Amino acid sequence: MEEIVGKLVGILWSPVMIYFCLGVGLLFSILTRFLQVRLIKDMVVQMFKGGSSTSGVSSFQSLALSLSGRVGTGNIAGTATAIAFGGPGAVFWMWAIAFIGASSAFIESTLAQIYKVKQDGEYRGGPAYYIEKGIGWKWYAVLFSLATLLAIGVLMPGIQSNSIALGLDNAFNVNTSVTGIGLVILLAVIIFGGVKRIAGVASYVVPFMAIAYIIMALVIVGMNIGEIPGVLKLIFSSAFGADAAFGGIIGSAIAWGVKRGVYSNEAGQGTGPHHAAAAEVSHPAKQGLVQASSVYIDTLLVCSATAFMILFTGAYNVEKTDGTAIVTNLEGVEAGPAYTQAAIESVIPGFGAGFVAVALFFFAFTTIMAYYYMAETNVAYLLKGRNAKPAIFILKLVLLGATFYGAVKEAALAWALGDIGLGIMVWLNLIAILILAKPALRTLKDYEAQKKQGLDPVFNSKKLGIKNAEFWEQEYKVDKEENAS
Repeated sequence: MEEIVGKLVGILWSPVMIYFCLGVGLLFSILTRFLQVRLIKDMVVQMFKGGSSTSGVSSFQSLALSLSGRVGTGNIAGTATAIAFGGPGAVFWMWAIAFIGASSAFIESTLAQIYKVKQDGEYRGGPAYYIEKGIGWKWYAVLFSLATLLAIGVLMPGIQSNSIALGLDNAFNVNTSVTGIGLVILLAVIIFGGVKRIAGVASYVVPFMAIAYIIMALVIVGMNIGEIPGVLKLIFSSAFGADAAFGGIIGSAIAWGVKRGVYSNEAGQGTGPHHAAAAEVSHPAKQGLVQASSVYIDTLLVCSATAFMILFTGAYNVEKTDGTAIVTNLEGVEAGPAYTQAAIESVIPGFGAGFVAVALFFFAFTTIMAYYYMAETNVAYLLKGRNAKPAIFILKLVLLGATFYGAVKEAALAWALGDIGLGIMVWLNLIAILILAKPALRTLKDYEAQKKQGLDPVFNSKKLGIKNAEFWEQEYKVDKEENAS
């Protein structure tokens, strides 16, 4: 079983996948004329414009929901692993894929808004919806939904809770069963409250945890201020094989940097669009721009915080693919959160293990919240037109069970099975957004044209010749009038 699963993971997450993500991001960057640079002001402005409604959440709450899924254990463990096997140069390639991937995030999130629906009084959308409505391939949309439910609704919650339980056990000797029960209670209170409660919690917790983590990184950088030129030189020289120590692993630097960058920021994976569709906006491009900024926040801020803490304190090892050591600064320390713990401990003794455990708690817990919302959206898609409440109730119980089980058991096989589900999602979504690029690009052009006229952009799908955007054709004006009254 494990051998078969391992082979499937190797196929789905092969170098072809990594360079496909990179190629799609580069193509969209060119087609949008590098909106990630041109419209960076709009990304920030739109983030704080508009409010929630009876059917949807605000742009900022949608962003927080998306970040709660993107910012997870991968920002701590993933960045450390990239450095361990790709050297300091891997950090540069993480930055590169974030920059390029922002355009993919814009395309998929704009599509989610274009083809969203109002279902059971709430906005719903995501890859399954835009695949069916935009391309017309229902079987393809159903396949995506089933892969999402397998990966995110069943397997992945336990992986996140396992990280929380181990972190709290190592730092504070908290029994994993106690952690599991506590997580289930907290999670139940939130997910049984619906999307608005999930978005509300995320909008408070995500900024808090990200800011606290970045402040810790700034403290460490500040205490090692003289190392700034050397660390930056090390990152850039290692990225292109110019550093003598890491010149022989430039291929690993690119592969690990791109792989961990894609895994962390999720651009093009099809996860972010679920949250983007929930936003109350007057034009799909507005939320597309907001979601593009989430890639920057995830990688350029949070992942960089981890990288800087590790590199500025020298708390890392680097080895080749054959296991040959290149750098050994930490004897007997496994690549992962332990690097960050060692980095903080070297500056503030007795604080590192606890701080990282708390950071892991917030990062992983909010990721489980995001997983639930995405899973619920796909249940709603599969059962649209029918009463989805019983199935959604069962989903909640399954997710809570998976969360508890992951906290008390090993999650190695679940990681691999989850990777299969995620891998299928990524392949299906990347192909879909390539096919559907025209409606998204047309929407961006319309947004920019209205902005040039000094208008607050309002979307008219019929005027742009975009078919099957029923919400914008039929319900947008009605919703606007209801919210105004």
